[in-house]
Amino acid sequence: MENLAQRTDRQELVAGIDLGGTAVNVTLLDQTGRFLIEDLCEHPARSVEGPQVCLQQIAAGLDQAVERVAASRSDIVAIGLDTPGPASATGVLSRRGSTNFVHADWAGFDIRGRLEELLGLPVHYLNDGNAAAVWGHANLFGDEPDRTSVAAIIGTGLGGGVIHRGMVVAGSRGFGGELGHVLLPVAALVEQLPELTGIIAPCNCGRTADLESLCSLTAIRRNLLPHFLPHFPGHELADLDAAEAAVRVRGLAAKGDPMCRAIFQVQARALGLFFDQMINVFDPDALIVGGGAIETEAELQQWFLEEIRAGLPPQREEQADIPIAIMPNGDTAGARGAAIEARRLLANRAGKS
Repeated sequence: MENLAQRTDRQELVAGIDLGGTAVNVTLLDQTGRFLIEDLCEHPARSVEGPQVCLQQIAAGLDQAVERVAASRSDIVAIGLDTPGPASATGVLSRRGSTNFVHADWAGFDIRGRLEELLGLPVHYLNDGNAAAVWGHANLFGDEPDRTSVAAIIGTGLGGGVIHRGMVVAGSRGFGGELGHVLLPVAALVEQLPELTGIIAPCNCGRTADLESLCSLTAIRRNLLPHFLPHFPGHELADLDAAEAAVRVRGLAAKGDPMCRAIFQVQARALGLFFDQMINVFDPDALIVGGGAIETEAELQQWFLEEIRAGLPPQREEQADIPIAIMPNGDTAGARGAAIEARRLLANRAGKS
């Protein structure tokens, strides 16, 4: 493969590709570190039709993005790719299958390697939580080398990542930053919120009372609504399908609905206890939260952040002012973080050559 890092007859763009189950989101980063696409640039993923179709969709989405900024694919020197897991550190999807990729051919599929072959470009892989964490960290600290942050992103599951001294903690097998499956001190949570006494909180991963089992859209549907609805007889969500009811919780919470606020209070306090663990492990410069109640009206957003603080046990005086920041550009965070990490690695390789 040619030394793409040394070519000068091009703009030398780095593409960030966030591949989900239904859509491909692409962004482009130029030589100065500026994103050329400010909003979503989406293309259908067609992942249910299998990897061969989906890879072509990724290429088509990439062509759509470069056309949008009056560039060409030949201007791209590297790709940053992120997907949901589980997957290895090198982008091989789990043989047990992936949460978002249901076609049988995805099992054990080397998506990074096969995309690299298709595009003829170096491809760097991160899981989607780590990629978003890279973007949140870079947005706060830029290129400052010695900063550490922990990001938790509430979605269908609980994603996120740890950036330590500017480097993403991917782990030896690619499972670094699987924050959703960190077990919570349930007794401490029930002490804060006695109404949680007796809650059963299984997670899809097989654990009970991990962060994702209480702090995710799936947690609302499977665990929190079944626990709280009997305490609020006649509630408007009681007669709805569980999945539809879970989606409506955020809108009702924004309007001040007591039960829906109670559900988000559980999630915020759980995050507070989780962040306490992260503070004691990493002593970070910042904590970052995204998704869930953060991507809503300002009043609910501020209330949620205050509830996270209320969930934090007393901190050492030196750590009491660690900021809790909001993940910006939530819909494009993964693609942006993947591009930033690919650009950093490309620069490192160029410096060593």
